Amino acid sequence: MGRLMTVATCSLNQWALDWEGNLARIKQSIKEAKARGATLRVGPELEICGYGCLDHFLEGDLYLHCWEMLLDILKDPTCHGILLDLGMPVMHRNNRFNCRIIALDGKILLIRPKLWLANDGNYREMRHFIPWGRPTHVEDYYLPRMIASVQGSQKVPIGDAVISTPDTCFGAETCEELFTPNSPHNAMGLNGVEIFTNSSGSHHSLRKLDTRISLIQEATRKNGGVYLYSNQQGCDGDRLYYDGCAMVIVNGDIVAQGSQFSLNDVEVITAVVDIEAVRSYRFAPSRGLQSLQAPTYQRIETAFCLSNNKDEFDTKVTPSLRQVLRVHKPEEEIALGPACWLWDYLRRSKAAGFLVPLSGGIDSCATAVIVFSMCRIVMNALKDGN
Repeated sequence: MGRLMTVATCSLNQWALDWEGNLARIKQSIKEAKARGATLRVGPELEICGYGCLDHFLEGDLYLHCWEMLLDILKDPTCHGILLDLGMPVMHRNNRFNCRIIALDGKILLIRPKLWLANDGNYREMRHFIPWGRPTHVEDYYLPRMIASVQGSQKVPIGDAVISTPDTCFGAETCEELFTPNSPHNAMGLNGVEIFTNSSGSHHSLRKLDTRISLIQEATRKNGGVYLYSNQQGCDGDRLYYDGCAMVIVNGDIVAQGSQFSLNDVEVITAVVDIEAVRSYRFAPSRGLQSLQAPTYQRIETAFCLSNNKDEFDTKVTPSLRQVLRVHKPEEEIALGPACWLWDYLRRSKAAGFLVPLSGGIDSCATAVIVFSMCRIVMNALKDGN
């Protein structure tokens, strides 16, 4: 049984309803992950259609086009040979669900709906979706005919289940579920899940990244595990800015971290993790006793291995080392976040520039400074070859 696994997560600058563009960025992230030797790739929440579709989520066409884009990914041989965690909405029994699609080699293994929805602050997910709200419940989902022809079957499991490979077990949670008091990773970890994925559409607000990092570190410190965090990046058509910062955290230690404010459309990060480090970390008898009382998850089995036995004898392949956490100061966040949003809004609206009324007041002054910050970020990106 292999112990070293290369995993990948990403931040994508998706546009709401940009079907071909979103598909191209998803495929690019998959190809980059494969090129780096990854066997598991995780993408942001609702990445196929874009998170900020608002009331378009109430339209049947959106769900049809999502299946069409997913079909393209499933049929593309360059997207095979890697376990995929993709995000799109799914209609099931006349209810709309925010889902993760777990796929491998052109086949869907599991549709995992979001258990708990974000419905405070800037989020109104319950306007568009229904929470699954039934932990560990799994039932049949009947596929559209175009997907069934590729799948080779009429139905796949939908619900709160986990994926079991010959060398490990992984489970998915989505954005808000990390922030809830009883997060799914608690029960999954006690049930033997060793790798957790979190796909988010988490917008930037001051110091919010600190909260995310603290929650993930605490989750994996208490129960052990490998945590892959993926997030949307940029302005996808709404008034919010999603600040990326994909991460891989092992037993509370950050081993890979992406950028928080970037103009890149696709940013993939990878890490080599030692799954035996998770098993050794979970030695405490108290954890073992609690695991006996934990709910049992249905395991969807696959013969695909996340590890490669050849890596065990390759001295060049070693687990990724702990990194120093990179976070911006509040003043830097204020300068960088709005500036990145302005650039995305400018290029996507095809406007020629901004008109700033220089009244001499603090508002116009602050706006001009943020536009200057935007120009500086763009010039630095050009120098870096973007």
